[in-house]
Amino acid sequence: MRTKTEIVILNWNGAGHLRRFLPSVLASVPEGVGVVVADNGSTDDSLAALAAGFPSVTVLRMDRNYGFAGGYNRALEHIEADYYLLLNSDVETPEGWLAPILDCLDRNPDVAVAAPKLISCADRTEFEYAGAAGGFIDYLGYPFCRGRILKRVEADEGQYDDARDVFWASGAAFCCRAEVFRALGGFDEDFFAHMEEIDLCWRMQLAGYRVRIEPRSRVYHLGGGSLAQGSPSKVFYNHRNNLAMLYKCASPVQRAVVAIVRPVLDLMAALSYLAQGRGDNFRAVFRAWRDFLRWHGSLSCKRKEIRQQCRGTVAGK
Repeated sequence: MRTKTEIVILNWNGAGHLRRFLPSVLASVPEGVGVVVADNGSTDDSLAALAAGFPSVTVLRMDRNYGFAGGYNRALEHIEADYYLLLNSDVETPEGWLAPILDCLDRNPDVAVAAPKLISCADRTEFEYAGAAGGFIDYLGYPFCRGRILKRVEADEGQYDDARDVFWASGAAFCCRAEVFRALGGFDEDFFAHMEEIDLCWRMQLAGYRVRIEPRSRVYHLGGGSLAQGSPSKVFYNHRNNLAMLYKCASPVQRAVVAIVRPVLDLMAALSYLAQGRGDNFRAVFRAWRDFLRWHGSLSCKRKEIRQQCRGTVAGK
């Protein structure tokens, strides 16, 4: 019997996305797999759209927008499943996309996350920026993907059709073991949005698990549904959360290197924004550092907790 799986779509003011993309999810979902929409305090007509167009879908309602991290953490507390499949509301799923992911998890008990390739919904010959064919992170903490070079995405010509371990998988389509998610405390809610899935993947690997891309599965992602690329909020969250993640998860040597190099690089990034006339992004970088420095005490506690959790998880595997 197939292990129980729940697809959970976090929605915030995404009525248009639900009408456009949810039909493909329902049409492609295998028997025995549930679909839940967790509404993050939407103020548009999302709930009305769900009631009118998708009465078979379970809806969890939250009182306000808790962000990606807090929204999913709260929603998943109410869901009993062996696998959680977190899916953005702007993802189209073709027939047969789910089976390879579940097969990967079924066959590999040390894999905590399995994810599909992300293809652009706008141009289905290209990868999608958010996760492409699996993510990695360099020594200074900058994430990158197979299929994405800086801001340019590659055409999908089968060059990344090898199933392999990666450092992180995009939260746009993220299937994880519920027991591992719960044991590690889920997403870090202080992140609110952006990089919370990379942080969780890192903690899972510290606990002895693997993260894997399964290229037999692909989904089509619109992207940019929450915060536009280059917006001040996105710049702020990416800088702040990246620094927090490194402080929590990196080795002492890596943290020492980052502490020396990253202030210089982030200052250069801020000055570059200023030269482009983007004073809002210039200020966003400094706000990110301000928050990161204010978090120092709580991040130290989290770092200790991560080490304790990881030792306990590995021992219990």
